[in-house]
Amino acid sequence: MTKMAPELPIDVDAETGVWTTDALPMLYVPRHFFINNHVAVEEALGAEKYAEILYQAGYKSAWHWCEKEAECHGLEGEAVFEHYMKRLSQRGWGKFVTEAIDLEAGTCRVRLEHSAFVYQLGKVGRRVEYMFTGWFAGAMDQILAARGSELRTVAEQTQSGAEQGCDVGIFVTRPLDALTTTGQA
Repeated sequence: MTKMAPELPIDVDAETGVWTTDALPMLYVPRHFFINNHVAVEEALGAEKYAEILYQAGYKSAWHWCEKEAECHGLEGEAVFEHYMKRLSQRGWGKFVTEAIDLEAGTCRVRLEHSAFVYQLGKVGRRVEYMFTGWFAGAMDQILAARGSELRTVAEQTQSGAEQGCDVGIFVTRPLDALTTTGQA
């Protein structure tokens, strides 16, 4: 494994100890700590209920993050989404690769390699990265709203590197109406 210094800017307030990246407060915790807490909540609530809660929270957080980062860096459109994928990748969640994105259609497909969840949990035979799902719809919808579009999206994970026969996770985002009218939501 080749090592390198972090590629994202990290500032630490000498007085408060607060970490920031691009003026947003951050937390730095060990992967096992975060995932052990995640698994404990999942066991208490059930994976389906926890996934619903995380979808909404992730959606809101991604919207906020994209809005602030677009403003901070003067980004718009696909550049905001690519910046988001880059920063997620730089923060240790895994490597997020945009395979396709079409803002006019409200669609995107993201591949997740080197998932922190898969590294920690292994091949458990189910989709374990559902925490990320709302992030993609939240990011897409913020970008669409910033462009003046009323189109809104929904995202789903279609495969996980934790499943047998799969090496990567795949997430797809589609227009909200397209999923609800086909009964797939």
